[in-house]
Amino acid sequence: MLDLRGAVPGAAPPAAPAARALVLSESGLEAVPGWVAKLRQLRMLDLAHNGLVAVPDDLGALDRLEVLYLGDNRLAEVPPAVRALGALRYLSLADNRIAFLPGWIGELGALVELRLHGNRIAVLPGEIGGLGALRALHLRANRLAALPEAIGGLGDLRHLDVRGNALRELPAALAALPRLRVLDARANGLTTLPDAFADAPALEKLDLRWNDLRALPGAASALERRGCFVLW
Repeated sequence: MLDLRGAVPGAAPPAAPAARALVLSESGLEAVPGWVAKLRQLRMLDLAHNGLVAVPDDLGALDRLEVLYLGDNRLAEVPPAVRALGALRYLSLADNRIAFLPGWIGELGALVELRLHGNRIAVLPGEIGGLGALRALHLRANRLAALPEAIGGLGDLRHLDVRGNALRELPAALAALPRLRVLDARANGLTTLPDAFADAPALEKLDLRWNDLRALPGAASALERRGCFVLW
């Protein structure tokens, strides 16, 4: 790992071409150094906690990249360069200013974890259901008023965090996810829970606190009896 935090050079250091991991976080960067896109051996790139407003398109040439940290910057959109990174398994765009999630996000079929919390996203595209390998989806503190039925396509999903949005209901398709173990739906506007959740096959923890529930929904009671830890 090549860790250059706080001391990012204008030109690539001698060790850079062979590096498999590069850390440029917490460095006050307002632009990605041009030499980064030439490091074709990179598997991990950490650009978090900077002041980036954009990512250069040529970063899409890093076709071996599996882990990309872009959290806590000033990004107003998902960088188009990300679309070309077909090997990505972990992508963090948390704590930016992103309001729109492009449909092409569903093309990143290798993604295992996607962090989008702390943005301004109001709608999820139906194409998100194409992320068949996804195990963790973090959507906390956005502006979501609904989740698409296509989320039922996330057959490998284990953890879903939608805390702190504006959801009035959860789609029944979530209840059919065969591996979903943790669902955090705190601090929304939920008034009920679909009956289908009573049969959620793998759910181990359901958090419904700080919603508009007047009583524990029947489906949640059924989950409790089965051994699921329900908070409300």
